Amino acid sequence: MGTFVAHTPLGQIAGFNGDTVRVSAGSSEERALVAQLGAGEEAAYEILIERFEHPVFNLVTRLLDDPADAADVTQEVFLKVFRNIASFRCDSSLKTWIYRIAVNESRNQRRWFGRHRKQEIAIEASDESETCREWLPDPGRSPLELVMDHEQEALIEVALSEINPNFRAVLVLREMENLNYEEIAEILDLSLGTVKTRIMRGRDALRQRLIEHLKHSETTHAAWRPRTAVAE
Repeated sequence: MGTFVAHTPLGQIAGFNGDTVRVSAGSSEERALVAQLGAGEEAAYEILIERFEHPVFNLVTRLLDDPADAADVTQEVFLKVFRNIASFRCDSSLKTWIYRIAVNESRNQRRWFGRHRKQEIAIEASDESETCREWLPDPGRSPLELVMDHEQEALIEVALSEINPNFRAVLVLREMENLNYEEIAEILDLSLGTVKTRIMRGRDALRQRLIEHLKHSETTHAAWRPRTAVAE
């Protein structure tokens, strides 16, 4: 799936000093924003993205081993913010809370990268031996894998049809038509902030629907048992 923010060069946004997000913890403005977010008001999501998108992206970029992963990690940060905003009690500033999530997500990404990098190094080292190379799996797609891919596509289509139409529209334009945010905003007559918000919330809704379908599928398969022959 597409990424949440563009890969903006640090030099272009290095001047952002966070002045626009200096709201004291527990202030009436911040509490009002948190309440609106908890109520699912779209305008509040736009404000949140406008205030924190670049600061979080800058922070994540500097914390990751590979800055190219910053956009994906930033997306995960905001998804977690949206999912958990109801649990935020304004004990700290909203900025502090979001930055904490960003730090944790960056840490998780570094751990994931470290594990997979070790696996890649192990494979590269084994490639020095012809004997080891003979045991590497065939990179080609098997017929079974192709069938499974087709089933997954069908499942996505079903889940997509079940989510909010506003979310479905932006996801189809972004994920299937590969349009950029500006094009989607022009087609749907929306602001860029609204487009980004709907894409993120749409992805989250689609993910939840897919999880529910997969759980149902697993339950169905577990309940079905083939009849075994009974010796007479």
